[in-house]
Amino acid sequence: MQDARGRPRRSGHDARAPQSVTRTHLKVLEIMAHFRNSSINLLNLHYALHALALSGGGAFYGVFLLKAGVSAPLVLASLSLVNVLRFSLRPLVLAPVRRLGLKPVVVAGTLLCTLQYPLLAHVHRADLTMLALIVVSAVGDTVYWTPYHAFYALTGEAAERGRQLGIREGLATLAGVVAPLATGWALASYGPQVAFYATAAVVFVAALPILGAENVQIAAAAPQAFRAALRGAALFAVDGWRYGAGVVWSIALFLSLGESFTGYGGAVALAAIVGAASGLALGRFLDLGHGRRIVWGVAALLAIVDVMRAGSYGSPVLAVAANAAAALGGALYMPTLMTAIYNLAKDSPCALRFQIAADGGWDAGAAGACLTAAAILQLGAPMPVAILLSLPATAALFWLLRGYYGRAGAGQASEAAGA
Repeated sequence: MQDARGRPRRSGHDARAPQSVTRTHLKVLEIMAHFRNSSINLLNLHYALHALALSGGGAFYGVFLLKAGVSAPLVLASLSLVNVLRFSLRPLVLAPVRRLGLKPVVVAGTLLCTLQYPLLAHVHRADLTMLALIVVSAVGDTVYWTPYHAFYALTGEAAERGRQLGIREGLATLAGVVAPLATGWALASYGPQVAFYATAAVVFVAALPILGAENVQIAAAAPQAFRAALRGAALFAVDGWRYGAGVVWSIALFLSLGESFTGYGGAVALAAIVGAASGLALGRFLDLGHGRRIVWGVAALLAIVDVMRAGSYGSPVLAVAANAAAALGGALYMPTLMTAIYNLAKDSPCALRFQIAADGGWDAGAAGACLTAAAILQLGAPMPVAILLSLPATAALFWLLRGYYGRAGAGQASEAAGA
């Protein structure tokens, strides 16, 4: 068949082909647009490599101390001390960043983080080596995390924050599938020196992608910067409290699995598989302005997880199921939390000063939860009571995040009306 000009007429399927090609082309361009920020791509790659260490040797930090003969209350008390030291050291990162910029300090912090894992391999009881581990961990984490958060906040864009974080957390979760299996196997087969020295090597390699990112400077002075960080500090304090309760859960999971390194690594890896793709889908919904609705679902899921954890203690099957549910909750929760934190940091007078205050809040929350749990267990309370310390934090996070996304949604509506 021909058209009015004598040209062959396309069938119905062929007529739609250009439109289909256009839609595909636009979709490809949309996907490529998520990766146009090369510095964020490098920071995400760095984070994925660092996540191999955090979900490998880092995930075994507390349970290895437990296996080495340190009591559960003392493990929790030592982690509380790490966070107290971090809290006191936070302001010291301001001077080197003000002089050098964020990138060199993040690289230095990454390299300092390597030192804690060889020390961990040589801890056999509560002694001077363990005290050195506490100090080195506090110094490395302080120099690394505060500048890293500020670097990520300033390098990324608020409009793309959910997607960027979804990619980052998705990569980290995928790393969490391989690393705990490998570390658990290495601990069981070759011992702590092979497992934790390998973890240190991975952290060292994770510093390399940062070298390709653009450096970011901060202001020499930023009046009212710390006051502007109060909301971020409150959010991170509650998140830190949840972390402390999560340490209790890691100990409970390890005990429920018969103190098996391979069993524990398998449970952590299974949980990572469950949560692998969740954050990727969530990031888009956050960027589209659905944060307040997402907070309801995330808070409900976290509350269910809290109760599942407490109820599963002592049962290997139920504990593994609860841990998988926790990974799903975490995959949805982290982009929701960190989108708020990074956008607040970027909008503040100084992102680094914001993060010093916010991370200080995290340290206070984590130290408080670990110390409270240590006291509860030392007084003879059952493990589920300490696990449920996370429930009040879940309620507080719901209230704080709902308030943030409510204000963010109102701001977007005002901008749209003005346009």
